[in-house]
Amino acid sequence: MRLEPLYRVQVTVPHIWGADLTGSDNLEGQLFGIGEGRREGRITGRFVGANHPHRRSDGTFLPNFQGIIETDDGADVLFDYEGYGRAYPAGRRQIVAGPTHLSDDERYSWLNDSLSVGVGEVRPRENGTTEVVIEWSELV
Repeated sequence: MRLEPLYRVQVTVPHIWGADLTGSDNLEGQLFGIGEGRREGRITGRFVGANHPHRRSDGTFLPNFQGIIETDDGADVLFDYEGYGRAYPAGRRQIVAGPTHLSDDERYSWLNDSLSVGVGEVRPRENGTTEVVIEWSELV
């Protein structure tokens, strides 16, 4: 088994809404944000999706991100990311995730049963937005 680079996604989330479930002295809650960006690599195109992660009381978050990639060559690829995000290091939280992809375009149908893994960071920006950067690799 080996890892083959698949794509890099860079997404900006302009605003994240949240609901704290247990009060101010506990971090547990549910979040929601809509992100837009680009993917570059074997799949290149516009990325739009919604993330609704659960944040555990220890600050760990569980991403749950679904959306669409509009490829530069005219195909649509649906995606679903789930994973695990550490609450540290501050300012560049680490994330590990696994995706599923679906496409009815024959050029991308190989993704329908492909296994991949992603590693990256969640980066708060000075302007109040959040940037998510993930490097994805296919398990071959």
